[in-house]
Amino acid sequence: MPKRPSPPEGARLFGDAATDSKPAPTTGAAPHRANIDGGSRGNPGPAAYGVVIRDPKGEIVARLKKYIGRMTNNVAEYYGLIAALDYVESQGIRSLRIESDSELLVKQMKGLYKVRSEELAPLFERAKKMSAALDSFRIDHVYREHNREADALANQAMDEVEGPDAKPRGERGSAKTATPAASSAAAAPKPQPPSQLPSDVRKIRARYRSGVLYLLEDLEMPDGIELDILLKLPRKS
Repeated sequence: MPKRPSPPEGARLFGDAATDSKPAPTTGAAPHRANIDGGSRGNPGPAAYGVVIRDPKGEIVARLKKYIGRMTNNVAEYYGLIAALDYVESQGIRSLRIESDSELLVKQMKGLYKVRSEELAPLFERAKKMSAALDSFRIDHVYREHNREADALANQAMDEVEGPDAKPRGERGSAKTATPAASSAAAAPKPQPPSQLPSDVRKIRARYRSGVLYLLEDLEMPDGIELDILLKLPRKS
């Protein structure tokens, strides 16, 4: 996959995508809070981000959304993060708390996961540089049900360009796209026991939530790939 360039320095990713924006105070120690989300219909496919920013009192001061072209979910998540950081920088806000439902992004920003993807590396470096320039920065993982407003904005941005009918079947109402594994699991042949797996098979962690299987590692996979899923189910008492 060709390496995607990072957003140019100084570029305002929120730019023309900001709506309901209000002037933000430039002083005060209490942080602003930004819920961010990014989605791709196809992974890679048509992608967009959504951001909701609240002031220390909890009042929404900005809603940001933007269609960013053909990208992966993880790239779109980083674009959302950079858009939030770009916004607070332009407003003179010095303290920010980010909430994201992307466990990969959160753990990479916290240094718990390494960034191995060539297309994510420049986005990660820019986000780290921008966050380090703030007086206070914190990023936390939240579940999707607590991130619905940002998810809705990402979907709106995609709908405005691609139309709602462009969503993969079964994914209406969510910016997240099921991995190929989720759509092919039912028809996949019965996998071999782990002890008999070929030496070139890689075992990775994943989490299933709200009808979507999330891979907890960043993988480069071609469109249309089919995967076998090994499930470890809880024992019945």
